[in-house]
Amino acid sequence: MSTMTIGKAAGNAGVGVETVRFYERRGLIDQPTTPANGGFRVYPEQTVERIRFIRQAQELGFSLAEIAGLLALRADPSADCADVRDHARAKLDEVDRKIAGLEHLRSALAQIIAACPGQGALGACTIMDALAGAGPRTAVGKQRKER
Repeated sequence: MSTMTIGKAAGNAGVGVETVRFYERRGLIDQPTTPANGGFRVYPEQTVERIRFIRQAQELGFSLAEIAGLLALRADPSADCADVRDHARAKLDEVDRKIAGLEHLRSALAQIIAACPGQGALGACTIMDALAGAGPRTAVGKQRKER
């Protein structure tokens, strides 16, 4: 079994030493015990693999809490692939909701840009009016409450 210092483990995993320490504090990876002779802590290759797993899951948009759940499934011999698929499906649904929200924002921005004359006094700027909530509708299309 190959072992390495924190710096070597971090480098092999493609992260910084502080990231390794952060993952230790969050309980995502185990912190090795301090050797009795006062030497350096040593990390097994499995720690590097676990850090890579964490980073890949983060790249796919999973939060650290969600990753902790995936790691728990990974360690559970009775876990089923369907459990992991459920987590991935929930993440995909979340991404779809975010995309829909971004598309709505894009449409709202396109509308206020199209309505802007692009010249003239700032007091007549339709974009500034929309951002200030002037008129019956705001920039994102929500009804304003009249006072």
